[in-house]
Amino acid sequence: MLRFLLRRLVYMIMTLWLIVTFTFVLMKNLPGDPFGEDSQKMTIEQKKILYAQYGLDKPIWDQYLKYMNNVIHGDLGVSFAFPTRKVTEIIKQGFPASLELGLWALGIAIVVGLILGIIASLNHNKGLDIAAMFTAVAGISIPSFVLGPLLSYFVGVKLGWLPPGMWTGPSSRVLPAIALSFGTIAILARLMRTAMLDVLNQDYIKTAMSKGLSQRAIVVRHTLRNAILPVITVLGPVFVNLITGTLIVEQIFVVPGLGKHFVQSIYSNDYTMITGLTIFYAFILVVVLFITDIIYGLVDPRIRLARGGSK
Repeated sequence: MLRFLLRRLVYMIMTLWLIVTFTFVLMKNLPGDPFGEDSQKMTIEQKKILYAQYGLDKPIWDQYLKYMNNVIHGDLGVSFAFPTRKVTEIIKQGFPASLELGLWALGIAIVVGLILGIIASLNHNKGLDIAAMFTAVAGISIPSFVLGPLLSYFVGVKLGWLPPGMWTGPSSRVLPAIALSFGTIAILARLMRTAMLDVLNQDYIKTAMSKGLSQRAIVVRHTLRNAILPVITVLGPVFVNLITGTLIVEQIFVVPGLGKHFVQSIYSNDYTMITGLTIFYAFILVVVLFITDIIYGLVDPRIRLARGGSK
């Protein structure tokens, strides 16, 4: 197990290094000026001063080495759009709201998605199965930037059941979380349904049925543990996808997260902000995948035995 963890750690470091490198190169090849429209009003001398201040007058390899050194020490640079603020400070301020919204969405997606998948599998080709899969198809078909305004207008404005926007209290989290989680609910429901049907057709399940065990006992004791393994596998990427997916939903529901900074940085060619946020989200993805892999091994004894035999 220790060798496995060390090997995964090396893969994580290599992956992050590649992401940082590719992101840096891509940012350097973006069209336009990093200082936006303001650069058109500057003299040549003023531009030289700014380029020297941010180290943009140095050779690319020198900029790359300096940036890598800063990233290793947790310094993602200073925002071009906000010269008095570091990227890490902006992330610290905005990420808690994005994380909270992502966790709300993940919780809703797991509960609703797994329930729909279990109901659909236990009522295969029946009315409940069709209804659950119709909901799943709708969830995949309707993007969050379409569902978000609809929920805000009809549920928030017309019916007045929940706040249509802003970030004021627990009730204001519900609508953006539903809009964000709808597609994930569909994915988890379909995945859980497929996995449950596969497990229910196994011989040991048929043996349990022949022994007279109730359906509830078979599902709880024998089916869920094995059927949930594929779901656990995708939870890592799904979680990161929900956090990064908040970018548009945050704009719709006026959530004070990282979404507005990411969108503004793209429009303004804020290289350090784009690169910093990309590296930050990549780091989260790699760490979550690492944790997911460990959890997967803990849930499935066969993986632990396979790893133990590879030592």
